[in-house]
Amino acid sequence: MNDVLEAIRTALPQAIVELVNNPGPSAQHSLLVGRKDARAVAEFLRDSLGFDFCSNVSGVDWPPRKVKETVLNTEMVDGVEKEIKTTVERDVPGYLEAVYHLYSIRNKTGPVTLRVRTGDRDADVSVHSLTPVWKSADFQEREAFDLFGIRFDGHPDLRRILMWEEFADHPMRKDYMAPDDFEYEPTPHDKILAKVKARTEAA
Repeated sequence: MNDVLEAIRTALPQAIVELVNNPGPSAQHSLLVGRKDARAVAEFLRDSLGFDFCSNVSGVDWPPRKVKETVLNTEMVDGVEKEIKTTVERDVPGYLEAVYHLYSIRNKTGPVTLRVRTGDRDADVSVHSLTPVWKSADFQEREAFDLFGIRFDGHPDLRRILMWEEFADHPMRKDYMAPDDFEYEPTPHDKILAKVKARTEAA
């Protein structure tokens, strides 16, 4: 992955691209790309490095969270300078993420994983569509839009693909709450009452 990163940085020095390490056993690292640079990076990967196939597009919901970090400070203790470790907690705002898995059929290499983040989870949820670069991203970007609410600017036909058009929410969001009843499949009254009671008692 480092060689791909270096090639991108050499060809597109203004692009924001960074390596995201995966500490898990698979060690499948990924590239986090700035929203404005995603299309240019994607075209470079396809045209110059031969990544001609996008096998998968998925969405990820990252709600706001708190992160603890260890900070090293130097302090004078009895006239001696010592390093003091302190733990600080910071707030990380929420965002959505579109994740692309790329392969080169021509060169028999891959995967390269691209990640593109939205500004937040509410108002600033747009990224550039990569369907013009890889046609196979078409339906999968629609699925990420439908289930997560990521808007793909420049997509040729961005509309729901699994849920019906009138559906107001995005059911793969981590804060999604299913309604007590669905209009297309009425539930017997006693079952609805039990669901409402369980939800209100839990709150």
